[in-house]
Amino acid sequence: MIISDTELKTLIVKTGILDQQKIEDLANLAKNSFSTLGDVLIERDVITDQNLGLLVADYFKLPFIILSNISIPEEVFRIVPQKIARKGKVIAFAREDGGIKIAMSDPRNIEIRDLIAKKTGARVTTYYATERDIDNALRIYRKDLQKAFNDLVKIVGEQFVIEKPDEVPIAKVVDMLVDYAYQDRASDLHIEPKETDSLVRFRIDGILHDMLYFPKNLHERIITRIKILAKLRTDEHLSAQDGKMRILLEEENLDIRVSIIPIVEGEKAVLRLLSSHFRQFSLIDLGMSKEDLKKVTAGFKKSYGMILSTGPTGSGKTTSIYAILKILNTREKNITTVEDPVEYRIAGVNQVQVNTKTDLTFAHGLRSLLRQDPNIIFVGEIRDNETAGIAVNAALTGHLVLSTLHTNDAASAIPRLIDMDVEPFLVASTITLVVAQRLVRKICDMCKTSYIAKKDELEQNIPKNLMQKHFGDKDEIRVYKGQGCKVCHHTGYQGRVGLFEVLGVSKVIRELIAKKSEPDVIMKQADIEGMTTMIEDGLQKVLKGQTTIEEVLRVTKVEMA
Repeated sequence: MIISDTELKTLIVKTGILDQQKIEDLANLAKNSFSTLGDVLIERDVITDQNLGLLVADYFKLPFIILSNISIPEEVFRIVPQKIARKGKVIAFAREDGGIKIAMSDPRNIEIRDLIAKKTGARVTTYYATERDIDNALRIYRKDLQKAFNDLVKIVGEQFVIEKPDEVPIAKVVDMLVDYAYQDRASDLHIEPKETDSLVRFRIDGILHDMLYFPKNLHERIITRIKILAKLRTDEHLSAQDGKMRILLEEENLDIRVSIIPIVEGEKAVLRLLSSHFRQFSLIDLGMSKEDLKKVTAGFKKSYGMILSTGPTGSGKTTSIYAILKILNTREKNITTVEDPVEYRIAGVNQVQVNTKTDLTFAHGLRSLLRQDPNIIFVGEIRDNETAGIAVNAALTGHLVLSTLHTNDAASAIPRLIDMDVEPFLVASTITLVVAQRLVRKICDMCKTSYIAKKDELEQNIPKNLMQKHFGDKDEIRVYKGQGCKVCHHTGYQGRVGLFEVLGVSKVIRELIAKKSEPDVIMKQADIEGMTTMIEDGLQKVLKGQTTIEEVLRVTKVEMA
């Protein structure tokens, strides 16, 4: 951002948006989460991106432009090459009276301005635009992947695709696929062979989208290129292979986990993009409420016990644990993890990769960790009886243990551990906290709109007691949805937020665990003690305009009528 955090603190206090104490608290939060103060202010709904932009532009006496409010002609947008636009955060948005208007996140960058003036021979007028606004504009006016692929193929001529596929620049094709997936904030890139062609799909916000079809005779070469980058065997076509690779993008060195398996039509590749964009989240960024955050903070401030994060695959369990580890990561503590795989590196934390070939399993790795004088241990997943037993004993002997489990809700984690032959009294003695979570898609801010929903229609899918608790006696309720735009690929959603339920283990709940009570009994007691369930957390986010009722019902397994 053009303004420093120190200058921004002064500006926010001077304009009366926050007092000195609150801005200092947020500045500390930004520092601890490796984020900027501006990003924290926006994520906490203290100020919108547009209003922050107006404030900064006024502070520096710069003209301000909101790119999302204007239509940029195609020929004007192409004035600045895409690489320069992305790296320098600059966009040409208008051409009139012999001059060009450009938007920059840092208008003090005279070098780029002079470069554009020299290239076009025109007078250049500089405007300030926020970095988020520029990023959204770059995505909106970027060629779609199918067109970009077709244009790349035309470099060698369309006839070569069928007749001479070896002439197609496969390295550029693979780089383009990864770059587009990264720009679309995809978590996974699928390359699937079909009977007559091949399909590329991106998983964006948990949902797969068809992005590109290409000729089948290019498929094997693309897979071979990926194998080379991931250091896999190129002559093996009948076995599953896993590997890693790194691709240099304008924004970062992107680590990618590669999985290739043989299917009927050929080899399918799935690339998991491990972007640093997803590494810096705090628990509040992930969507945890202040009340739940207090419970979690109280849990990890203890020097012993076990904290469990539960949910299905892809629900953000490991991300939540990493957010806790970043808070706990201080020089006076020894934090050691055993993971499969180690997806993100955390500076100062000793991370061990499971390796079954050398018999370094979760259980064996955890047993070795206990001889490493740890204060805090993170076990990537409790999968078997041996791992469960060692983890519980570690928590009993003065270590803080964090781990994940695959269960549908918080209370179900208790019988799951007991089923792994851990004595109920040991579970009751060690479990401090169980966090269950899901991820829902957030409504796109660029096309968000409100509408009135009828209470009687909602009651067909939501229990009446919850309707009464969260919506009161209103017959009509104002909720929100996304209309669909280029920024969100016309889905109405962009980004994701977590739904949480945090089960704190009180004295009464410990007694219930020791008695091997059913999950329903534990959940009922937790409800009496004030626990917010995932569907309740979801309904609160619906009222705040963060997500839709359909999304909440989808991930909490409540079917729509």
